[in-house]
Amino acid sequence: MTKTNTAKLTNMKTFKQRFLAGLSLFLPGIFLLGFNIGTGSVTSMAKAGADYGMSLLWTIVISCLCTFFMINLYGRYTLITGETALHAFRTHIHPTLGLFFIITLTAGVCGSVMGVMGIVAEISSEWSKSIFDEGIPPIYFSIVFISLVYYIFWNGNTQFFERSAAVIVAVMAICFIANFFIMMPPPIDIFRGLMPSIPGVLEDSNKSAFLVIASMVGTTVFSGLFIIRTTLVKEAGWTLIDYKKQRNDAIVSVCLMFVISASIMAASAASLHTEGLVLSKASQMITLLEPLAGSLAVSIFAIGLIAAGVSSQLPNVLMLPWLICDYTNTDRDMSLPKFRLMVLGISLLGLVVPIFDARPVLVMIVSQALNSLILPITVTSIFYLTNKKSLMNGYENTWLTNSVLIIIFIFSLFTTYIGINGVKQTISNILL
Repeated sequence: MTKTNTAKLTNMKTFKQRFLAGLSLFLPGIFLLGFNIGTGSVTSMAKAGADYGMSLLWTIVISCLCTFFMINLYGRYTLITGETALHAFRTHIHPTLGLFFIITLTAGVCGSVMGVMGIVAEISSEWSKSIFDEGIPPIYFSIVFISLVYYIFWNGNTQFFERSAAVIVAVMAICFIANFFIMMPPPIDIFRGLMPSIPGVLEDSNKSAFLVIASMVGTTVFSGLFIIRTTLVKEAGWTLIDYKKQRNDAIVSVCLMFVISASIMAASAASLHTEGLVLSKASQMITLLEPLAGSLAVSIFAIGLIAAGVSSQLPNVLMLPWLICDYTNTDRDMSLPKFRLMVLGISLLGLVVPIFDARPVLVMIVSQALNSLILPITVTSIFYLTNKKSLMNGYENTWLTNSVLIIIFIFSLFTTYIGINGVKQTISNILL
């Protein structure tokens, strides 16, 4: 080998090392982004855009700001104390609180897994009709995607999970942002959407915006996101000297979260809402978009949606074992038989919607809305911990931090109220 070739090879290795080192700085945030922007988020944002145009854009802005603040605060707590969230709840507040989060978050994840796989399978099946006359039944897509996620889980470790999610998230982001420019709504509508308002009841319908708003908040300001954040920060080996690194990671994650969420809403608003079309079924995203936006836009949207589903499914199925390890303060060894059985059982829930022909959009909307119900407890818990002098060692919250937490708490009570109202209205509509 010549000196020139050796030098080129060395430079390539150096570039690869630098790239991977740079990527590793943001892997916790990217992993959480994949967790956060799943088909639940896509469905909520698409439905908001289809039903109400850009008028609920303010909800995304406020939700993302709250999410950044909470991610950063939970991460900061771990940097200072070295403790993960559930272990801290168990040790410094009460063991019941930790168990409460394990039960409620697992219940939410189970609903999310069912809804996610149902939507991904339905979308894939509808998209396959452009190639095959009758398309491929949703159940086959469910089996393929469940197998893929479980394969990644079986063969990987935390870093492998994060890198796999990063690739899938990149595909998702490119697809949704591209769709935004293809189907961009008028700029004036985007500006008006930044002004907080709650739209009235839809014409020819008794449905209100309550449930949609609650689901948007529930899928963005997600308690599980903050709790898992502490585990990722600890496993990254970050300490207090890495605070800026942790904060920058959170900023990148939340900025991408806003751009992707807003792009989904905008694409749906510019196409479905403009035509007066209301979204009620996942496959409508394909059948309604194609004549309005063309086959290219539909294909890009479908790929982005599938990527969103797969990227969120991996953290979803890992949630229960991770929470248990967090609660018991033990190492996350996902090769243990009990954890592999847990993940397999949760993964198989993805077959429920295709087998029983359930309504995945309704499952997802209600599931995301219910997530907002535990947010006030999540805010109160971190408020208590980060103001405890014996834990924070001089790094207790400032009056400004506490003020923001109080505002978020009030906001969380508001979303809890509208979430309960939204679920009640939905149940009443079904019974009537």
